[in-house]
Amino acid sequence: MTERHDAVDVIRTKRDGKTLSDDQIDWVVDAYTRGVVADEQMSSLAMAILQRGMGREEIARWTAAMIATGERLDFSDLGRPTADKHSTGGVGDKITLPLAPLVAAHGVAVPQLSGRGLGHTGGTLDKLESIPGWRASMSNEEMHAQLKDVGAVICAAGSGLAPADKKLYALRDVTGTVESIPLIASSIMSKKIAEGTGCLVLDVKVGSGAFMKDLDQALELARTMVALGTDAGVTTSALLTDMSTPLGLAIGNGLEVTESIEVLAGGGPADVVELTVALAREMLAGAGVTDVDPADALADGRAMDAWRRMISAQGGDPDASMPDAPHVEEVRAQSDGIITRIDALGVGVAAWRLGAGRARKEDPVQVSAGVTLHRTLGEKVSKGDVIMTLHTETEGRMPRGLAALAEACDGAGAVEIGDAAVEREIILDRVGTST
Repeated sequence: MTERHDAVDVIRTKRDGKTLSDDQIDWVVDAYTRGVVADEQMSSLAMAILQRGMGREEIARWTAAMIATGERLDFSDLGRPTADKHSTGGVGDKITLPLAPLVAAHGVAVPQLSGRGLGHTGGTLDKLESIPGWRASMSNEEMHAQLKDVGAVICAAGSGLAPADKKLYALRDVTGTVESIPLIASSIMSKKIAEGTGCLVLDVKVGSGAFMKDLDQALELARTMVALGTDAGVTTSALLTDMSTPLGLAIGNGLEVTESIEVLAGGGPADVVELTVALAREMLAGAGVTDVDPADALADGRAMDAWRRMISAQGGDPDASMPDAPHVEEVRAQSDGIITRIDALGVGVAAWRLGAGRARKEDPVQVSAGVTLHRTLGEKVSKGDVIMTLHTETEGRMPRGLAALAEACDGAGAVEIGDAAVEREIILDRVGTST
């Protein structure tokens, strides 16, 4: 087969700051997926994109080319609107668990394709696999049937969705090109658009525990992804939310399941409830449901009913309790005062080292490992008060977990106690089609 382009020419075009043509983009994405373009050539192109950037039309075409390498799902026959949410990842971010059944309780189908954690950010599938019997892998037909019957499904994305992304993501991870906003945006949106949802809400995290540390960078990413979704005919919006402090009081797989159930039962930490309801409102509005208050479905049990049906449909036991870790350690306040900082990254790394996360995709995770916060930002504490508890199934992991808290923020520690009042703003900004 004679190829219509040469990889070196495509690399030179972007290296020299020029715009890639539609045909160049279509060819290079397809050729890389087929193995015609070598890893070293695609890594060179990815570096050129990182350094030179891409215009809106280039990013849209790159995303479309990624989608074209695989299948597209179609939920048009469900008889109800569809909505999905994607988070860029954070510490204690268990929002998908209560959010999917909450939205489904209002008659909107939620096809939530989720992933696993890597490093200090937790994965939705890892959390749900803490529930005995629950399974993440489902065929397209099973997904479709569950959406018709239950209204919500949280599962792993099949290999047929944007296979180019899986290959390119692995390459970017080892070539220092993960930070490219065009490549981040196209990676996320190629899968979400191929998923076939009618409405998509993006939760773009900002802060120490997020991928985007800077608000301006997060805004650029949000605007890029909203534009990609809009151009593809998907009603898309984004909320920029704080990830300088962990979400909720539980960080770790089984711990976060328990906290999510508390939210579904009408309780739970205020920040988790606030963000869950805000994202639900955004998803429902995008799906055309505007005359409801999702907070009501948390209070009256409808969201919990949807959760129980969703978990049972995937083989899980909704009545199962999460196991307790055999090894725990308390961290106490060293002085009187007000908690002025709880660093998300430091707490996330501690949970990771305790066994809640993985360094490689094939590593196992511990169900009961993690961190429980007993005090939150702005609370008064006295010397000796318990601020957090560390949990692990492996006693030898405890010293490294404690060290992560001490090492956070250049040795200042993950928790700071001062004398000034502190308030946390959860939702920092919103990006919609008119922004």
